[in-house]
Amino acid sequence: MHKTAEVGSAISGLTVGVTISARETGAAKLQVLHREATAAMPKTSDQEIRVLLATLEPGDCTPCHSHRFPVTVYMLEGTFTLELDGREAVTVKSGEIFVEPPLVKMTGRNLDARQTARMVLFYVSDPNMPFADPTE
Repeated sequence: MHKTAEVGSAISGLTVGVTISARETGAAKLQVLHREATAAMPKTSDQEIRVLLATLEPGDCTPCHSHRFPVTVYMLEGTFTLELDGREAVTVKSGEIFVEPPLVKMTGRNLDARQTARMVLFYVSDPNMPFADPTE
């Protein structure tokens, strides 16, 4: 089998393993960090993928808001506390991942008095859709 076909087959089947490296003796490895099924993704013919970097200084909080589609949070550093309407608060620490549910009122906080919280947000939506909707 051709090297490119092997790689394509492994990725399309979500088989995590070894991919072909640029070096004859090397190999790049794929590792699943998080996998979660959801039914709330956009269903239009086109979607927009957004990858955002968010920084909350000590004591910062987001306004009350909701998202129309799931938002994946990957914590780079610090701790992020997410207060979700009708649910227990969730604390996401450096290296952890959390998927924010759609259409749920929420507020995010950095409760640490000394450390900045930095995270990458992954979001798929209909094109030009607002990232968040304010709630009261």
